[in-house]
Amino acid sequence: MNNRKKKPIIGISIGDINGVGIEVLLKALSDNRSFKSFTPLIYGHGKAVSFYKKTLNADNFNFVQIRSLDEVQHKRVNVINVMEDCPDVIPGVETQEAGKMALEALAQSVEDLKAGNIQALVTAPVNKNNINTEELPFIGHTEYITQAVNAKDSLMLMVSDQLRVGLVTGHIPLAKVSETVTKERIIRKANLLLASLEKDFGINKPKIAILGLNPHAGEDGLLGKEEEDIIKPAIKELKDQNKMVFGPYPSDGFFGMMHQTKFDGILAMYHDQGLIPFKSIAFSSGVNFTAGLPIIRTSPDHGTAYNIAGKNLADEGSIRAAIFLASDIIAQHEPDEE
Repeated sequence: MNNRKKKPIIGISIGDINGVGIEVLLKALSDNRSFKSFTPLIYGHGKAVSFYKKTLNADNFNFVQIRSLDEVQHKRVNVINVMEDCPDVIPGVETQEAGKMALEALAQSVEDLKAGNIQALVTAPVNKNNINTEELPFIGHTEYITQAVNAKDSLMLMVSDQLRVGLVTGHIPLAKVSETVTKERIIRKANLLLASLEKDFGINKPKIAILGLNPHAGEDGLLGKEEEDIIKPAIKELKDQNKMVFGPYPSDGFFGMMHQTKFDGILAMYHDQGLIPFKSIAFSSGVNFTAGLPIIRTSPDHGTAYNIAGKNLADEGSIRAAIFLASDIIAQHEPDEE
């Protein structure tokens, strides 16, 4: 167990076994030289991993099956079963059994994360339709983990080498965005972004841009009042606290003129406002990072992709980036822990 402090363990929840999650993991972790600084531990089932290893002819991928974290082998990919029996693996098909396994893998990995048994968690894609239950409505990984660690708030932060985009509102209907965007919420999310840029990414005195909500950032109230009544007052209050915050910027012109290159982070008002430009720029290498939590959680920026599951077509770039970002943030935190 002492080796765990020397070489951090990154847990990986298996996600939907009928999606592309296991395929991209096999590709990302095929060369054990790529994870010299951490040890991967997949929460799922060995039979599901073996199915894809055989189906994809992934002869260069090897793993060891363990029964408890005491058996973790460093320099190896470890797999721990979260259920006694593995559901049938049917690539591209949504099943309730796969949803149950995805939820169980997430639940067990989060408990180990909270207990400090693993140092970070990477969540492979799930299907919200088959993971949902009446007892536990599942909106998304971000919301689930935020609640599980008893955090008051968190920030969905999309990360790539080119840009970092945080969201004021996340997985809510577009019709509810305007009423959810408040001055207090913008200030709270901006402070989470600024703190994460410093703590998690090592940026001294970060500079962030805040986008407007309406077309042309409201056109001085002609196209909407939120900028004048809510967003600008929030920015002013942050500036009064000596925070390097600028805006509000019209989203189309901001990204069209490549202004994202001038800032350490960007705060978008709603999901698609931030994710459409982000995925247009960095889809194959983008990472979803949950900032503002006492734990480290990342994920790829894509879904289950049932249409290509099991066909050896999925690009592993995003999940590889998610794993290595988790490792980088662990390293970034080490001076504080010491």
